[in-house]
Amino acid sequence: MARSMAYQALDKISSEEISAVGVPADEAEQLHVALGEIIKKHGASGPATWREISSRMLTPEQPFALHQMMYYGCYRTYASSTPPAWIPNLDDAVLTNIGRLLEKRGKEILGSGYKDPISSFSEFQKFSVSDPEGYWSMIFEEMEIKFSTKSSCILCEDASYPGGKWLCGAFLNSASNCLNVKKGGSFDDAALVWRDEGCDDMPLNFMTLKELKAQVCHVANALDSLGLEKESAIAIDMPMNPIAVIIYLAIVLAGYVVVSIADSFAPAEISTRLSISKTKAIFTQDYILRGEKELPLYSRVVDAKSPLAIVVPARATKPVKGLRHGDLSWDDFLGQADTAKKDEYIAVQQPAEAFTNVLFSSGTTGEPKAIPWTHATPLKAAADAWSHMDIRKGDVVCWPTNLGWMMGPWLVYASLLNGASIALFNGSPLGHGFAKFIQDAKVTMLGLVPSIVRAWKNTNCTASLDWSNIRCFSSSGEASSIDDYLWLMGRAKYKPVIEYCGGTEIGGGFVTGSMLQPQALAAFSTPAMGCHLYILGSDSKPLAEDAAGIGELALDPTFFGASTTLLNANHYDVYFKDMPIWNGKQLRRHGDEFERNKERYYRAHGRADDTMNLGGIKVSSVELERIFNAVNGDVVETAAIGVPPSGGGPEQLVVAVVLKDQNQETETLEKLKLEFNSALQKKLNPLFKVSSVIGVPALPRTASNKVMRRILRNEFSQPNKRAKF
Repeated sequence: MARSMAYQALDKISSEEISAVGVPADEAEQLHVALGEIIKKHGASGPATWREISSRMLTPEQPFALHQMMYYGCYRTYASSTPPAWIPNLDDAVLTNIGRLLEKRGKEILGSGYKDPISSFSEFQKFSVSDPEGYWSMIFEEMEIKFSTKSSCILCEDASYPGGKWLCGAFLNSASNCLNVKKGGSFDDAALVWRDEGCDDMPLNFMTLKELKAQVCHVANALDSLGLEKESAIAIDMPMNPIAVIIYLAIVLAGYVVVSIADSFAPAEISTRLSISKTKAIFTQDYILRGEKELPLYSRVVDAKSPLAIVVPARATKPVKGLRHGDLSWDDFLGQADTAKKDEYIAVQQPAEAFTNVLFSSGTTGEPKAIPWTHATPLKAAADAWSHMDIRKGDVVCWPTNLGWMMGPWLVYASLLNGASIALFNGSPLGHGFAKFIQDAKVTMLGLVPSIVRAWKNTNCTASLDWSNIRCFSSSGEASSIDDYLWLMGRAKYKPVIEYCGGTEIGGGFVTGSMLQPQALAAFSTPAMGCHLYILGSDSKPLAEDAAGIGELALDPTFFGASTTLLNANHYDVYFKDMPIWNGKQLRRHGDEFERNKERYYRAHGRADDTMNLGGIKVSSVELERIFNAVNGDVVETAAIGVPPSGGGPEQLVVAVVLKDQNQETETLEKLKLEFNSALQKKLNPLFKVSSVIGVPALPRTASNKVMRRILRNEFSQPNKRAKF
């Protein structure tokens, strides 16, 4: 690790140097003595030394500079670029979901070679790929998934489905499964826990599983009163709060299809999604509350020319006013349910392949891809949580997100299908209020995007809080920064970060981490359970399984939960066309470039195609360029590029611009940056931001006139090549 060379080796550090980073002199002396004892027993470098330092010496109250001194000093001469920041121990490993399963059935599953959950984890992952029938039957049993009609086979050969068809003949309702009591549980268990922003010192709000089920049934009955055909599309465009979760589950329970729309979208983007999905009704909120501010939401839905809207008040004490003719207030909608049976509902049982949710992911053509989730997709999401984040009955799971993005539905299913509570904070996750909510709600698994962590670190808003209930973190959506995540781990006395990379079209992850493997910062330790991934070499053939290298990532098509159709594009063309055949199967495209090192850790290197990740949201270059090209008449053309910062972390949006006047001044580019940001935030997403604008004489193109954004990305990734405007 190059960064480590800037730090002293542990056995060279004095108590004075510890004091110099902000530790009181007497405490520095005590730490120096403790460090000496650890070095004497475990050596001055390596994972065993770091495990002792992180568990015995370091606390959240100490200056982060001390944590850096210890971590980088410990790994100063370490040979690998992925030193473990967390190492599992066997006592804890046997208590994990997979650990308990393997201790009970390890020899039956893996034969006499089974040793323990840590030593045999990789073999168990291989088993999940080689015997999908055995693995998924076992996981459904462990998760207590109930089918009204069991499948004739878990995986059937079917020429219409690359990789096979899953859960053939099975009928179930994924929302109904969320409302069932787990073994050892009770209807009095908390299903939701929440708090509103600004109520930091108020008691938490709780909803039991019994109360959640009653409210979901009430909404399902009210939905039927609208007279819509079953399987009709019903959108949700509102913050992720308890009412949104209730609505989501009710739509699925009643046999309709949720259309997920992020509450940050402008009217044009809302309209596009409503049109593609043929939405018949939409649930929204009158305003989004941010502190004392009221940000209009219903008006955006109206501007999008939506069908029937059911409008929830942001403040329960302030009725919704000024409704469009034909739209319904939340209270009027609920009042339409048959009061005699409003709290009961018989779930609509559907084939496993029936649609439950339409989510959107940006494509390279400018129109978002409409990706249907089926009743099988939630099982993939929840199984990932069970296997990798170790979510168990009684856990409290928090992940700041929205139902418009896949992590919103993922959170619902990952929690409730595993008997855990969903923790929701109605407000910004960037400040002390959210951080205190994590403490008060006793969150056990906290999911994040790196930009949130960076904001916390910059403001130190977690100071003095107790996050000791956290058993692990998880991170998705953006590339992580090593320093930011070292800081994050230190807030919870060095609990692991389970990196999680996947996609809307697979309902979860394809590469991630595990509580049964050492976890390195900003790296993935394993393919997801049930997933076989490949890294393609320059000849488009997969690298050897044990070979280090970098290239486009491809997936084995036999992958439970992955999409099989798109509403507005040819699924085969998007995910399979021109992909190599390997072991008799055509590989599935994902679009990311990945690196696998010699220790078999994985790192992401951004998109291999022309989409990028901004703040955890995938967006196409074409969508952005369409906006930039129309900003003013001086712009000839633009190329939008996602560029990773030199120190690691989320991609930054850099715009290459060709101007009519090639002799542009710095002031022109500065002005364009302001105009680009204004147009981008008004027309596409207020969360997006242009980092740099660079003037170029012409855009590089192929012989067929396609813009070669990869060349620009490579050039702009060099710090000295990027203008800071």
